[in-house]
Amino acid sequence: MNCARRLARIAIRGFAPYARVTARESAKCLNPYGSGVQTLRAFHVGFGHLKDQPVSRGDEHPGHEGSLVTHDSLFEQAAVEAQTKAMFNRVLEVFVRKDIRRRGHVEFIYAALRKMPEFGVERDISVYNKLLDVFPKEVFVPRNFIQRMFNHYPRQQECAVQLLEQMENYGILPNVETKVLLVQIFGEKSHPMRKYQRLMYWFPKFMHANPYPVPRDLPQDPLDLARLSLTRVAADPDACVTVYQMPYTDVSETGADVSLPYIVGIQSLEQRSLLAKHDASRPVFVEGPFPLWLRKTCVHYYVLRAEPVPPEEKVQEPVDPERSFFYPLELNLDLERDLGDDDSFDVDEVEEGPIFAMCMASRGDQATLAKWIAGLQQTNPMLSRVPTLFRLESAPREIQRAGESEQVEPGLEDEPPHRQAMKQ
Repeated sequence: MNCARRLARIAIRGFAPYARVTARESAKCLNPYGSGVQTLRAFHVGFGHLKDQPVSRGDEHPGHEGSLVTHDSLFEQAAVEAQTKAMFNRVLEVFVRKDIRRRGHVEFIYAALRKMPEFGVERDISVYNKLLDVFPKEVFVPRNFIQRMFNHYPRQQECAVQLLEQMENYGILPNVETKVLLVQIFGEKSHPMRKYQRLMYWFPKFMHANPYPVPRDLPQDPLDLARLSLTRVAADPDACVTVYQMPYTDVSETGADVSLPYIVGIQSLEQRSLLAKHDASRPVFVEGPFPLWLRKTCVHYYVLRAEPVPPEEKVQEPVDPERSFFYPLELNLDLERDLGDDDSFDVDEVEEGPIFAMCMASRGDQATLAKWIAGLQQTNPMLSRVPTLFRLESAPREIQRAGESEQVEPGLEDEPPHRQAMKQ
């Protein structure tokens, strides 16, 4: 029995390498003469001695199966050949056939979600369903109410919720196949299933609620994009879009490249009437550029405006009562109020001048915008008698994608921040 006690002490102290004694050696200590006495079982040491040792997460070894480096490399190798939907689905099929138990599927799905925009499949519902199909089936389904209460398999449920949130961010509505996959993987009482139910409830309500929707695929032609942007800024069905100059590129006799920028403007009938009533002694201003974001594309536009009319020169025009039957522009209501009621509010009212026209051009310099003013004079003769002042900031590129930095044209960075001024 002394041998057994010593072995037990060694195992308790944590000396695992010295505690691995086979059953044959234990039997020799108890029965050295080889009699038929029952032998002692082999001792198994627990994992208590490994608590203080660092745990490897697979980041140190790129070849580890559960590391993110391996999954990212799969998509990077596929991207070298072609960044298409077929190649993305091929990577998913390779991972599914590699291991029947789908080890490392959570890390693989996270890596696939990050690589979806590179392959252009971030808006494809069939690809999201194939990503859900990577999860093992009927493994994470809770069997009783206690497992449902304690969030059965939280990492897998969180990964599925992240997948559904990415679908929500891109405006993708789940279908029946998505629901069937979620029921097979996590059951009907799970967090991903609740996320699916919320999407199916709110998406149909707000999908078409925007009265001014932006098309998913913006026009590639700069002229079409300018027309769309100006129509959206004006928000007036009577506004007329006019192309004052088409883009033109040619080579002169001296061999120099000659390029003319495009100039697209918009003006409504009401703006023309306001410009016709403008005082010729007061100047008008060309200001800009002002940014406008259409999804991930930023465009810039310029406005032709005037300073607000002084209060002493304002003329209060009577409101036409028959202009609108449902939304009257003026209400004279005699309401009985208490003498102690205070109807005053501390509101800082900032009055801005009228805007007569807007335009977009591929160049934001003074010479290009002067051509726009010259084109406006054909339909607005008043502009030929009104002084025009240019107050321009440093002109960025007209079409700018998300993540791109603005470029300042050479020669403009040395000018004062309040721009150039010229009287015409």
